[in-house]
Amino acid sequence: MTSKIRVAVAQINPELLEVKHNLALHCDYVAQAREQGAELLLFPELSLSGYQVSRNAPAIAMHAHDPVLHALAREAVGITVVAGFVEEGRPGELFNAMAYLRDGKVMHIQRKINLPTYGGLEEGKWFHSGQDLNIVEIKPGWQATCLICADLWNPALTHCAMLQRPEILLAPINSASGVVSEDFSNEQNWVTNVSFYAMMYGTPVLLANRFGREKELSFWGGSCILGPKGEVLAKADDREMLIFAELDRKRIGTARFDMPTVRDANTALIRKFLADY
Repeated sequence: MTSKIRVAVAQINPELLEVKHNLALHCDYVAQAREQGAELLLFPELSLSGYQVSRNAPAIAMHAHDPVLHALAREAVGITVVAGFVEEGRPGELFNAMAYLRDGKVMHIQRKINLPTYGGLEEGKWFHSGQDLNIVEIKPGWQATCLICADLWNPALTHCAMLQRPEILLAPINSASGVVSEDFSNEQNWVTNVSFYAMMYGTPVLLANRFGREKELSFWGGSCILGPKGEVLAKADDREMLIFAELDRKRIGTARFDMPTVRDANTALIRKFLADY
């Protein structure tokens, strides 16, 4: 077990529906991250497809054995890469998903659970909802859980994910300015969201947003890596780029000792309360 891990976030601007182009972009960022010693690299939500897939979702959907995923997995030598794509389950069943890739293998696929269908968002029209929360080992002593964008706006989902005690919380998103409403600031409220979870659960958070335009949407970036007390370890500029940080198990342990949210969760009592609703 190692006490430290070097992590990275890729803030990119993929082309809508151009999977081959986006694969090449991913491979370039993986190579850069690996050369700079990263052991974990997180891409934004739907990074291989672009966000506004709508009725085109079936045409660019992939199974776990798809050549595109395996091509990217072969680039992930000695580094765990987490990338977003449209997953095809059973016939007609599509998911907004993130694939964990390493050393030529698809290690795990995490499906988005909370599908936003409000404001300018309409994911519930195109995707099925995932039903599982999982943790994945990145290296000995380091496990990560992934909540995809709107999953993090359901506090109960985040709480359940953190009850599994992962060392790292991954937060791939596609957040555009004004897409919820003119009065709801994604730029400010996402910082509040992930800073709160980092502090409350004593967990580093990797937030990966995209930057640039897609059709009428303007994605504001703001990708960051937070430490286990909510402190900013790295923050992206207003452009496509990589950011890096080193995480330390001892600092995570200290944060969770100081704020023992999971230890004191009283899950049995909460389950009793929920049974009344």
